Formats: sequence, structure tokens, C-alpha cells
Amino acid sequence: MKAEIITIGDELLIGQVTDTNSSFIAKALNGAGIEVQRITSVSDTGNEIISALEEASGRVKLVLITGGLGPTKDDVTKAVIAQYMGDRLVSDPGTLQHIQSMMAARNIAMNPLNIKQAEVPEHAEVIRNSCGTAPGIWCEKDGTIYIFMPGVPFEMKAMMQDELLPRLQQRFATNVILHRTLLVAGIPESKLAIRIEQWENSLPPNIRLAYLPSDGMIRLRLSVAGSNRDTLVSQTETAIETLRPLLGMSLLSVTGEQPEELAGRLLLEKGKTVATAESCTGGNIACLLTSIAGSSAYFKGTVVAYANDVKTGVLCVNASDIDHYGAVSREVAVQMAQRVRQLIKTDYGIATTGIAGPSGGTPEKPVGTVWIAIAEASKTTAKQFHYGNIRENNIRKSSVAALNMLIETLNGLSSAR
Repeated sequence: MKAEIITIGDELLIGQVTDTNSSFIAKALNGAGIEVQRITSVSDTGNEIISALEEASGRVKLVLITGGLGPTKDDVTKAVIAQYMGDRLVSDPGTLQHIQSMMAARNIAMNPLNIKQAEVPEHAEVIRNSCGTAPGIWCEKDGTIYIFMPGVPFEMKAMMQDELLPRLQQRFATNVILHRTLLVAGIPESKLAIRIEQWENSLPPNIRLAYLPSDGMIRLRLSVAGSNRDTLVSQTETAIETLRPLLGMSLLSVTGEQPEELAGRLLLEKGKTVATAESCTGGNIACLLTSIAGSSAYFKGTVVAYANDVKTGVLCVNASDIDHYGAVSREVAVQMAQRVRQLIKTDYGIATTGIAGPSGGTPEKPVGTVWIAIAEASKTTAKQFHYGNIRENNIRKSSVAALNMLIETLNGLSSAR
């Protein structure tokens, strides 16, 4: 079963709002065994919406649309639906009652726009919106199903999960679609492709492999479709197990976890704690670690030692080492990691010091030069990295590289605490 997604709104086309609806819908449909073939965004104009509907219907039999169901003048979707279906808009009693109840609960008086919100195409099926006033609309024309949902993300998500997915799964006999994402670090994409070429060529025909490079890592996505879930799971697990020897420690995760998730899980499992001393990353590693719920169990704190006097005054880095080796050096990174570990009393200390750019580089240490250190009780590991000239990329890549080094260190531990 194939589907297409259409998102409606000028705000999407001018970059004012990021389209998160499409990614949510696509993931939900894949989980239900429905493959998304195309995603389209169009403006709030009748001709563009109709054109998108007509084009989609020529390719698939299921089209899901979000946006433009509100009662204001710029919300034209319902009128366009009626025109496209050769129908007329009528007030739906159930929807009107729902809107009245919601307004009363909020102590808001009904107005003409609230009443207009209850209008739907006469012959359409109304989909309940438990979180808002804009009803969903299910229409069928010439063998194609069109499902219109609100553009407000939390309203759309509730409608998709509670109302639409159960109906779609009941209506269609679909294949099972599974995705497994593997996280690989420390191998450039071209070298990785060569290393696993034979493995990739030996994959069963129903397994597709995709390379997704991002911030110094590569995500390998295995996608498989078929009728029997247990068979697909077995195929995927077999493929992953034959890949492990080829990648060794470079294969950080086979569960799709992001580095901050994986590092947090490993710290929690091993009963260990970590602190960060960040210069060029400016607290971004701490931000990533604390984005995970429950991170207070293993993340204790950070020192953003951006200026040299903070490195020497708070972290007690040797000032003569900064003068001799420079702030961006192995010696300084090692001391930062060791001192923050001692200062905050954790099992591990992470340190970053580098030249994020776009200025500040020298021939010996160009922009993008970064030293990262991981300190533990018995030893400290430091590595130098060379990135590019884009400040934001350097910060992100350095943060991910630091977490990957922590993961490598944690994976070297025994299971015993």
C-alpha cells in the first residue's frame, strides 16, 4: 500500500514554520505497513491544492493532507474539498456540539467563526478532533481516499493515532515494514561503503540499505518489507550480526539511539557519572546530555571554560602550558578533563578545546582544529580532530565526537561496577 502526504500553508513555503507534520505522518504510516511515496507542500490557494490532489490521485490511492481547516479567510481547505468533490458545505451537528462544549469548558463565548468551524462537505465522513475544534474529513473519489487533518501538530498527532491509524489498518491489508538504524562512527562514508561492499551485496533482495551521514557519524538504515514480522526481524538480525565483525568498535549502536541517548544508557547501566569542561562547544555537550529525561542520575555538571582565565582559575589548568602549547592543545584538553572530573567528583570528565571559527585560526592550527579528552580514574585519552570553516558544524561535530569517545570508553569497561 502506497500513500502520499500533502501539507498546506504559505508559512511552510516561506520558511516561517518547519513542517514536522510530514515526518510524523510518514513514520506512523510506515509503522502501519503503508509506504509513503511522496511528500508535497503547497500554498493556501485553491488551484494549488486541487492540482496537488489531482496529481497525487494519479499515483496512489491514499492521500493524507494537513492544514487550512480553520475558520478564518486564509483557511481555504474545506471550501476546496467541497469544490473538488462536487459537494457543498453543511453544518455537522456533532461537530457543532463538540465545539460548543470546548468553548464552554474554556469559558469562551461562541462567535460566528466558531459556528463556521462546524461546516464540512455534506457527504464526507467527519473525523473527531479530541484536542481542538477543527474536524478531520475523510472523502473518497474515483477509488482514492483523501484524509484531511488539522495543521496544528498536537491535534493532528492525536487524530492520527486515535482515529485514523486504526481505521486504515482495518480497511487495508498491508505488508509489515521494518526499519533498523545502525550508528557508525570514525569511518568516512566512502571508506565505509568499500569496507561493507560484499556484505551489502549479499543482503536479501527485500532488504534495502541507505547511508545517512550526519555530524561525523553515519547512520545505516536497513529497511525490509514483507508479510511475516518474525521472518523480517530474523532477516534483519542476521544481517546485523554478520556486519558486526566488519565494523568492530565503530558500530556504536544497532538500536537507532542518538549518541547522547546511548552514552546516557551506558552510564546508567554501569552506575557511572560524568561532567564536562567545554571551551569551543560552549556547553553543547551538556545540553545534549541533559536533553534526555533522567540524566541527573549520571550527569553532574559542567564548566564552560571559554576564556583562558576560567581554564586557569576554575579548572586550575597550568598557565605556563597554555602559554607554551596554546589553549588548543592536547596538554590543555587533558588537564581540563582531569580537573573537571576532580572538581565535580565524577567517574568521567569530558573536555573540548578548539577553534570553532570563522576566525582565530593559524597555519599551525587552522579553523576547525579541536582537541577532545576523556578522563577516568586510571587514564586520560585525547584526540585531535580537524573540521571545516563553519562554526555551527564544528560545534556540533565536536560535541558528537566527544560523546562517541565517551561511548568507546564505556564500551571498554567490564559489566561489573
